Amino acid sequence: MRAMTGWTDHAFPGHEMNIVFARGLPPGALTERLRSRLREPLADGEARGWSWAVHDMLDDEAGDYGLVDYTGICRDGGEIAVFVTEPCSPKAHGPDFSYFRDGWLVLGFSFEDVGSRVGENPDHLSAELLAANLIGPGASCEEGESGGHDCFDHADDDEDRLVRTIADHFLLPSPPLSAEVVAE
Repeated sequence: MRAMTGWTDHAFPGHEMNIVFARGLPPGALTERLRSRLREPLADGEARGWSWAVHDMLDDEAGDYGLVDYTGICRDGGEIAVFVTEPCSPKAHGPDFSYFRDGWLVLGFSFEDVGSRVGENPDHLSAELLAANLIGPGASCEEGESGGHDCFDHADDDEDRLVRTIADHFLLPSPPLSAEVVAE
């Protein structure tokens, strides 16, 4: 999660948050559509042709503990890239990524198993993931198979490489995002 909190410069301690990037939506539409799903942005802005917002994963006040339906946010055109930074931090589940275009899930996967991708085009990033040795023959840790090595020691580096690969492919804004904080 180190790479994703770099986008927000650790500005939201104690928040389990999602980072959403939208392209092809009118200004303010992302924020408005997140609010319609009971997700008040903690910060939002625009950079490199993308609108972005950081919001709490859940809405404790409204008792809404479900996942956000992002398909409706870009149903009338546009695209959305979503990072769920802590899908279940008490259980130590890794982050996940989803990419939606025109209301359809194009690609989704958990950082814990990049090889198991879903969506209309689960191979949308395959060439980039392969080139970064995140999938394919060079993706597994050779040292971990020989014993005496803990692959967890380089998990943050692997995650950073994965986030960088995604961000580079979609030309997402570079961290840290310049945020207008709207809630705590």
